[in-house]
Amino acid sequence: MKIYVDLVFLLNYFFDFLLLLLVAYQLKRNVKKIRYLIGALLGSISIFFLFIPLNSLTLFFLKIIVSIIMIITTFGFRNFYYTLKNLFFLYTTSMALGGILYFLNVQFSYKQQGLVFFYKGLSINVIFLIISSPIILYLYVKQMKSLKDKYQHYYRVIISYHQKQYNVIGFLDTGNLLVDPYFKKPIILLNEKIINNNNYLLVPIHTASGDSLLKCFKIDWVKVEGKIKKRDVLVGITKINIDGVDCLLNTKMMGGTI
Repeated sequence: MKIYVDLVFLLNYFFDFLLLLLVAYQLKRNVKKIRYLIGALLGSISIFFLFIPLNSLTLFFLKIIVSIIMIITTFGFRNFYYTLKNLFFLYTTSMALGGILYFLNVQFSYKQQGLVFFYKGLSINVIFLIISSPIILYLYVKQMKSLKDKYQHYYRVIISYHQKQYNVIGFLDTGNLLVDPYFKKPIILLNEKIINNNNYLLVPIHTASGDSLLKCFKIDWVKVEGKIKKRDVLVGITKINIDGVDCLLNTKMMGGTI
């Protein structure tokens, strides 16, 4: 079997350069372009370890050392946490790309019969790797950013009502500024399936769709992430159609403990 070292080196250099760019993008690092080039070059040197008779453990530690050198060369060393975070994102992005490419290779290169896979003569070539890798990484980072933006507003919420506690997932809805017009108590919205309560009061509210009456009841207290605890809160019953969410938190109640 022929191995074209120059081609393998260039391909490895391309991947390292791409991964370093993605780490900088995700962590918002301000780095000169020359540092990416030098960092990727140092990272690609590890490919030559494959031609040295080393055991798997030694090879593993050498690759770790090279990765650390590559990260420090590219992003500099400020402190241990800064470097560790850069290294972590390098490996997670690398594993995501490697996993997806491996999956595509299995799908295109093998035929499955039950639990048995047969090689069918196809494989992912260099051109496909060069074209598809940036697209895969772009979609991966975009999806991760979308999930981060979405789930950073998710909170674990405990609602106490008649001495019984209900554990739900809450979403901080910045548009929820509802308050009781009489006593100015903030209103959180709860999925109607969580608590069966026929002892409610009708509270007039104003929303984007107009004025209406909302079924509300007083609770013992509500605790958000074990940090924010409120007592003077009303719970409004409604339907909630947000993924995994049963409670819409109120912006006005997120400032402390009462």
